[in-house]
Amino acid sequence: MTAPVRQPARLPAWARPKDIFDLIRLALPVAMSRASFMLMQLTDSIVLARHRPGELPFVLNGWLPIGVLFGFGMGLMLGVQVLTAELNGVGKGNETGRIFRRGLGVALVYGAAATGICYLIARPLLGLVGFDGHLAAATTEVTKIFAVGAIAHMVGLACSSYLEALRKPNIVTAISMAAVAVNLVIDLILVPKYGATGVAWATTGSRYFMMIILIGAAAWLTPALKPAPKGPADEFRRQNLVGIGTGIANVAEWGSFNLTFVIATLVSIDAGTVYGLTVQMMGVIFMVYIGLGTATSVRVAERFGRRDAGGVQEASRLGVAASLLFGGFLALVLWIVRDAVAVAWLNGESPTSPGAHLVPVLSAMLAAAAFVTIFDGLQGVGSMALRAQGAVWLATGIHIGSYVAVMLPLCWWLALHEGYGVWGVFTGIALASLLAGLGQVLALEWKAARGVRIAGHPRAA
Repeated sequence: MTAPVRQPARLPAWARPKDIFDLIRLALPVAMSRASFMLMQLTDSIVLARHRPGELPFVLNGWLPIGVLFGFGMGLMLGVQVLTAELNGVGKGNETGRIFRRGLGVALVYGAAATGICYLIARPLLGLVGFDGHLAAATTEVTKIFAVGAIAHMVGLACSSYLEALRKPNIVTAISMAAVAVNLVIDLILVPKYGATGVAWATTGSRYFMMIILIGAAAWLTPALKPAPKGPADEFRRQNLVGIGTGIANVAEWGSFNLTFVIATLVSIDAGTVYGLTVQMMGVIFMVYIGLGTATSVRVAERFGRRDAGGVQEASRLGVAASLLFGGFLALVLWIVRDAVAVAWLNGESPTSPGAHLVPVLSAMLAAAAFVTIFDGLQGVGSMALRAQGAVWLATGIHIGSYVAVMLPLCWWLALHEGYGVWGVFTGIALASLLAGLGQVLALEWKAARGVRIAGHPRAA
């Protein structure tokens, strides 16, 4: 009797060079393009901190409520990405134009609505959270300027999501980095004279620049505007379901983080400045995770569209493994350069600089932030992998529980009632990030253990 031939052991996805290369090839340009938004904000903060550090809280708090509305809008556009990747994964990329055009329509309507909402509620909302006088007036002015760019931001997201889902992320990266350069040039021209309002106009102008170029790229290089056959009856519902669920999660996360800027500013202007710069750095690092999460989402959606249960599971786990590896490396880098970053950002080379006295506090907070970013990245990658396979509301529930139910009350209590000041705010976001990161990864493993429901396209869990 012939002994059975032993099959060679199959490497897990995170160890197969082909899969790793595919993830990195998608993730790096997406991370760079998404980082453009945070690089703009970081550039704004650095230029403003060097010229008028006392006006930095106007910009950071100026993102409330427009930052929350932008977060929901970014979630809406995830539906464009997921459904486009599904069709492209089964060889129907030429039919994806209908997905893009629907997303573009949603982007235009939502962008216009976001502008109107901000103009109506910006000043009353700031009064509600305790701002008054010059602080409220200056912050309201910045918010309204940011709101002018809402349509450009939304249309740009629709184009970016579509191009990335069709595996053309390098185009988005090039356009996004060009917009960062445009933003910096406008900053250097306007900020010395106009301060915070100059920052706001630089951001808005760069968004319109990016929107125009992205529309041209989508029209020229993709089937975005070409006729496509009619899709399944529930296709647009699914597109919006993924988008709305993600949008709600973004509102919970982004809205809560924007409110922590408010809490830090209520502690003191100096506390708001140090905390804001720290979170800006965390945001730049988080864009690496957005790249990994987006690449993971595209790879999961492609396999989900092909009904490849094993592939969905392996693509998800590769994203988590890559998040841990990159996260540990980036945390180490931030910890090493924390002193140099703090000195550079606050013009600490000169003892007479208005921000020099904040350098030691900022350095210490950047060191603590290095650890927190690892878990912040895990929640980002894990949640996007869940949504790409239909588990929209599971990921959303974890976000709401972590950031709304845990982080906000904890930040408020520790900072303002227990007297820990800015460190109380940071402790709150650290514990919430830990909870969210572990929660999303455990949920992803639970979903994999149940087995991916491949038959058809199941309703979101």
